[in-house]
Amino acid sequence: MDLGLKGKKGIVCAASKGLGRACAISLAREGVELVITARTQSELEATAREITAMTGTKVTAVAGDISTEEGRAAALAACPDPDILVNNAGGPPHGDFRDWTREDWIKAVDQNMLAPIFLIKAVVDGMAGRKFGRIVNITSASVKSPIPVLGMSNGARAGLTGFVAGLARQVAKDNVIINNILPGPFLTDRLRSGALAAAKQRNVPVDEIIAERAVNSPTGRVGRPEEFGDACAFLCSANIGFIVGHNLLLDGGNFNSSIA
Repeated sequence: MDLGLKGKKGIVCAASKGLGRACAISLAREGVELVITARTQSELEATAREITAMTGTKVTAVAGDISTEEGRAAALAACPDPDILVNNAGGPPHGDFRDWTREDWIKAVDQNMLAPIFLIKAVVDGMAGRKFGRIVNITSASVKSPIPVLGMSNGARAGLTGFVAGLARQVAKDNVIINNILPGPFLTDRLRSGALAAAKQRNVPVDEIIAERAVNSPTGRVGRPEEFGDACAFLCSANIGFIVGHNLLLDGGNFNSSIA
């Protein structure tokens, strides 16, 4: 299936590894010229080289913290008129809300709610003027099914989801299509680090912890990052102009509901 993206330009945030990297690979395979961002320059540049070697598509690494004005400005300077924006950022830490300070909450909201909103603000009118735009926000399955130890993520990402629900319906007439992807467990460094901590605490192999996560899924496994990347590329397609303001839950069917 031709997604109609060859020659488009895009920004993918937090793309040095994990789900962001998978999205960048899938988009680059479709011929999208990319600017990718992340905080660690060496990792980001290595990822850019790998994706270019893999796909033959130009990928520019722009290191910076996307939750800051400086980080966003750097990415936008490298790609001022993107056709595609994939918002992504690492999640806030686990814990008990009783232990979190105001500063902890502000950091979470900056990272997982306000940063994507400000990036959308910077690009959405240009997209509308050109009559093409695709914005995908990577949030979390916790938006649909809150996870008690992820209270800051639950709150900040739900706030972004509510904002997007309104905006997506305002700009769809200009062929600017905004949707969200809600990942469940995918085999990323973040999942492995969490599993490693649990494995040390219980004194069991890390693969045993990952297998336990897989058992809870109707698919009997955790997700592969490339599956996520391909879903993101599909939501960026020129052919999906009637899919507006949706929350695509990629959790292997773990959320049990007759209505997705």
